[in-house]
Amino acid sequence: MDGILHLQKKLIPDIFEVMQKRYNILRTIRTLQPVGRRSLSLTLNITERILRSEVEFLKNQNLILIASSGMTVTNEGKEVLDHLGGVIRQLSGIDDMERLLQEKLNLEKIIIVSGDSDQSPWVIDELGRAGASRMKSLLTGKNIIAVTGGTTMAAIGRMLPDVSELPDVDDILFVPARGGLGKGVQYQANTVCEQMAEKMHSRYRVLYVPDNLSEAAYNTLTSEPAIHEVLNLLKSANIVLHGIGEAKTMAERRKSSDDSLQELENKKAIGEAFGYYYDEDGNIIQKVHTIGLQLDDLVNAEHVIAVAGGASKAKAIKAYIKMAPKKPILITDEGAALQLLKG
Repeated sequence: MDGILHLQKKLIPDIFEVMQKRYNILRTIRTLQPVGRRSLSLTLNITERILRSEVEFLKNQNLILIASSGMTVTNEGKEVLDHLGGVIRQLSGIDDMERLLQEKLNLEKIIIVSGDSDQSPWVIDELGRAGASRMKSLLTGKNIIAVTGGTTMAAIGRMLPDVSELPDVDDILFVPARGGLGKGVQYQANTVCEQMAEKMHSRYRVLYVPDNLSEAAYNTLTSEPAIHEVLNLLKSANIVLHGIGEAKTMAERRKSSDDSLQELENKKAIGEAFGYYYDEDGNIIQKVHTIGLQLDDLVNAEHVIAVAGGASKAKAIKAYIKMAPKKPILITDEGAALQLLKG
């Protein structure tokens, strides 16, 4: 089948180009729906004149609906996206890119979504969709799922479909892997866990503690029975879902002291995960007193899923994999993947 697809691409390349263009339009409508034509035109960088004819074609094929609120994808359109996704990945070379990157980073599984989330914010939702799909595929029996916060984790929560029953799954418990982190309540681990639990019709716990604590406050709070119980659940998690942050951005969100910021700059910190700031070689530069899952706890988890995208995060992703005590399943986008392959 792969050979036939590549022969078709060589013999009738314009058909592939049209198919890929329409697939991208349909996929973007699904991500942004309901969406107006002007907004879609700006997102895809296609003139409204060209987009108008393509949208009309998709409507006539019953793949989208057009209403005053905007365009949405029909059930038939969703089926087309699901079935055509594998073909598009083969022909666009994403499957080959995954294989090459797995070999380069020495990881068993890498999933790449098309696009660059640095350039197109809607790609974050595609990362979320891929993360949600992978997490669901790993559920079996009783599950404790530890989840960090951040925009990408929030996207996974949004992209999870409503599921009341899953085969071979007895119980699901979502637990926040850390406390609060500055502003943006919708992106904090507690909120993400609640959203995921609602979608999966399952249970969740909360961890209402600041993310950045003094040593004295850290020692006091970790001895509290309710917090101690959540920490024990985290250590028993069989699935860990987490993002990878850029060092400077995360330090500023935590309102780190000027001395801490200066140290991170002097020692060339590039990434952050679980409260650990690290350099390009994966050496830990700083450790924040954060209540929640620690880096060493990852070895106890059966599955670790790291989700991060954007070309700007490529170095942080590569360095994290160097220092990670357990190799993760990496879900990323083309922007980061291309930089990682060049590196």
